[in-house]
Amino acid sequence: MATTVGPITATPGLPGGTSAALDITAATVVKATPGICVKVSVVVAGSSAGTVNDAATTGAAAPANQFGTLPTTVGTQDFDWPCGTGIVVVPGTGQTVAVSFT
Repeated sequence: MATTVGPITATPGLPGGTSAALDITAATVVKATPGICVKVSVVVAGSSAGTVNDAATTGAAAPANQFGTLPTTVGTQDFDWPCGTGIVVVPGTGQTVAVSFT
């Protein structure tokens, strides 16, 4: 069953998302259109926290559209967050992250 969330429709599917972006070390547009950020894995901890934003460009990533924080510890976070604009990941200083999304 699909659920409308803003301008996108969330449909239950694969628990880990349908796409992935790996080895992210700088601000990156993971998806420039509406989608769902499923999981983010901090592979290398770094010295400052990163962010996950509902935005379509790295320049648009801001506190007003941030929906997640990437801690300075290695591990995976579940988000399952519907993004109406896009998905931008901004790793913290020294972090390397991987993202699964739909």
